[in-house]
Order: sequence, then C-alpha cells, then structure tokens
Amino acid sequence: MSKLFKYFSVAILVLLAVTGCQKDFLDRKPEGRLTFEEFFQTEAHALEATNAVYAQYREFDMCALPYLSCTDILSDDADKGSTLNDAPLISDLDNFTLDATNPYVAPVYRGHYRAIARANLAIENIPNIDMDATLRSRLVGECKLLRAYSYLLLVQWFGDLPLITKTLQGDEYYSQTRQDKNLVYDQIEADLKEAIGVLPDKNGYAQADKGRATKAAAQGLLAKLYMIKKDWANAEIQCMDIINSTQYSLLNRYADNFLPIGENGSESIFEMQTVALPTQQAAGPGSSPYNMVQGVRGIPNLGWGFNRPSDNLVSAYENGDPRREATIIYVGEILPDGSTQVQDNPEIINERFNQKAWVPAHSGLQDNGPGNLRILRYADILLLAAEAKNEQSKAAEALPLLNLVRKRARGTNNFILPDVTVTDQSLLRERIYRERRVELAMEQHRWFDLLRWGRAAQVMTAAGKTGFVPGKHELLPIPQTEVDLTSGRIVQNPMY
Repeated sequence: MSKLFKYFSVAILVLLAVTGCQKDFLDRKPEGRLTFEEFFQTEAHALEATNAVYAQYREFDMCALPYLSCTDILSDDADKGSTLNDAPLISDLDNFTLDATNPYVAPVYRGHYRAIARANLAIENIPNIDMDATLRSRLVGECKLLRAYSYLLLVQWFGDLPLITKTLQGDEYYSQTRQDKNLVYDQIEADLKEAIGVLPDKNGYAQADKGRATKAAAQGLLAKLYMIKKDWANAEIQCMDIINSTQYSLLNRYADNFLPIGENGSESIFEMQTVALPTQQAAGPGSSPYNMVQGVRGIPNLGWGFNRPSDNLVSAYENGDPRREATIIYVGEILPDGSTQVQDNPEIINERFNQKAWVPAHSGLQDNGPGNLRILRYADILLLAAEAKNEQSKAAEALPLLNLVRKRARGTNNFILPDVTVTDQSLLRERIYRERRVELAMEQHRWFDLLRWGRAAQVMTAAGKTGFVPGKHELLPIPQTEVDLTSGRIVQNPMY
C-alpha cells in the first residue's frame, strides 16, 4: 500500500490536534494527543502534514454533491439527476435560481479554504524540520501545488477572493477582505513555479509514492492558469514541456482511463488517490464518496444517481463516437465488469448515469469509494496545446495534437471520427472546443472551459437554462455566512 495511505487516519487526527489544541487554564497536556509544540519535529510529521492536505480533497464537500453541483450540473453536460424530490436545492444551481444561502455552494468554498489552511500550516512549518533536504523541499512543493489548485478552482467560481497564505491568528479570521483576482492569479503562478522547481517527474517517484504531485501536474495546472489569462504562448510552453517529456501517452482504450486498470497509468498526470480498505464496513479513511453519489441508483450499484448526463451532452457526440458509450450508463446496459444489467428505476425520469464514476464491487458500502479522483489527463494537455497553438495562428501544429486524440477515440474503426483538416482559425477553434467537450465530458472541466471562452451565457441559453443572467451567473455567490461573519468586509458578488 502506498505511503500516501500509510498515514491517512493518523494524519487527519494529527492535523486536527495541531490546529485545535490550545492550552487550558491548567496548561495540561491532552493525553494521547500531540500538542502543537510537539508536532513538526520529525520527517514523519512532515509527511503526515502533507498527507493531511491531500486527504481534504476526498471529503464530501470537495468531491461529492457540492463539487458536482458547482461543475458538471452547472454546465450543459449534466442535470441534477436522482429523483425529483431528492436534494431539490441542487436544481437551483442547475437552473440558475440559486441565492447566497444555497447549501451546495458554501461547502466548496469552505472545503477549499480548509485545504488551503492545511497547506499553509505545512508550508510554514516543514522548512524548520531537521530532515532530508530534498524530501523537505519536495513536500513543501506538493503543498504549494495543492494550495494553487484550490485557489485555481475558487477564483474561477467566485472571482476576487480572500488571499490567505499564512496561518491566521485570532481576529484575523474575521478581518479578511477580497483581493483582486489578478493577485490570486499571481499567487497561483508563484506557487506552481516553485513547485515545478522542486517536484520530481512522474518516473522520479518510488512505486510506493506513485500518485503524489509531480512536475508535470504543476505544469498542467499552470497551463490552465495561462489559458484563463489568454496567455497562449506561455500555456503552449507548459503543455509542450509535458508532451516532449515523453513520460505520458494516451491509453489505447479510452474507457480504461476511468477503470481501475487506468489509475496512475500512462495518461494520468494528476489524480487524488483513494482506497477502499478491506476491513472497512463503511467509509474508510482513504475512500471518497465521489463514486457513490453518481452511482446507479438502486440495484446493482446502490448509488444515489446524481449528476445525470444531459440530453444536450448525448447529442454533442459525432455518430459512432465510442466515447459516448464509455461516458454514459443506460438502463439495460451491462456494467463494465460484466457483472449485471442496469435495471429500470421508475422513480427517475429519463435515467442514465455517469459511467466515468463507476467502480466495481468493493468492501463496505458505496461510500467506501475506491475510485481515484481524476484531475488532469494527458488528453486534456494535448487539447490545451492544440488550442493555444491555434490561437497563435499555428493551425498546422495544432491539427496533429487534435487528431491524436481523435485517433485514439476511433480505435480500429476507420469509418468514424475522421481527422480534422480545417486550418481556418475560427473553424478550427470550434472543432477544438467540441473535441474538449466530448473527450472530457463529465470530468468536471466543462463549466470552467465555458467561463474562460466567454461562452457561458450563450451556451446556457441554448441549453434551455433560461434562468442564467449574464453578468451575474458567471460567478457563484459568496456564501452568506462568510459575508455575515466578516460583518460585510467580504462583499457579495454582483446581483446576488
């Protein structure tokens, strides 16, 4: 079992102890717990603190209903799913009728700031530990990448943000204000550049550490930041460095990316590690609820059935594209492991499910989910590189990258998905946009792509989401609790 899991249960408890222990009036040491003064003393403490940052991304706030509501369900890729009266307030995000009290917005805000707080604590204290210098630098680099990843998501969701890069004390929690998003971009860029300088390549990790953040993961996230900023040249540089490293390649079979066989494979650039421990009867310390909330509702999968692939997505695929079948589970279909057939659930209207979130039978219930959380795939980087090149009038260089993705998708069937040959910049742009959608569907990228393309309003209206208000719904509301706790210092987004 990977070292990444070795300290899971210990790490969470230790970090809670570190951030929660305070001297009482008798100044007594809590029995069986490390105090702050005793922590951050050893190499093991540095590992535990870093692992505790990773662990945050498997929490319900970070990868289950709140996360999916604020990504796929916001977009035209998915509808709420499940039954009509199950979690009805998710429909307010689906239909853009939400307000600042929506219970599925506050958790992603809260969850990512918790990850940032854990990262800040580790970044501040690990450098003071007497340990192997290379490992010390690497662990700080991992934490900086994770901090940057959380800020990258938050800034796209909410715009201007409180920018916190140190452990807060006392009243500092309530005196935060929102900083211009460009300052947040600067911090993300600085963190990722520092991570690139100290993180190893994928093949530089021992087998026990596979799945930890790599140099290419930092480069890929930095490329996404540059794409948001429309800095095409620097985005291209980061993508091409990954491509030219020759450490990554497309899997022969597209569907394998989302099965256990594809985890940490040749196409994987960054994914959060999970495990369903065989002794667990419920959710284990290394598992996640990501698979459960999207699983087939009822027998055989015992999932919740949320995040239903939309009619709009179904119609987006070209005729015969195998990626549609690999992305969507239909009633009557045999599950990927051949175990059984999906039965009709009469409580769900037009039922279908996200096949990319499916996992085989495992110990415990579905909340003991063992499926790694895929964040960055090589196909994503190929398409980002193609897009960046096309925006710089390099169509001849963009086409081979785009067609490499299409070639893998069609496999041995030469009658589908022919190579794209258009070189007109605007026409090629549309082909790249469409390819990104069908290649990355239901992987929580679509909403962020629409935002950076400036197409959210146009696409939402075309998808029938008439509640979308331009100038308002490009951003989510700051949770009202944050506005209230800071007595209005954190101001609300426009029109909420």
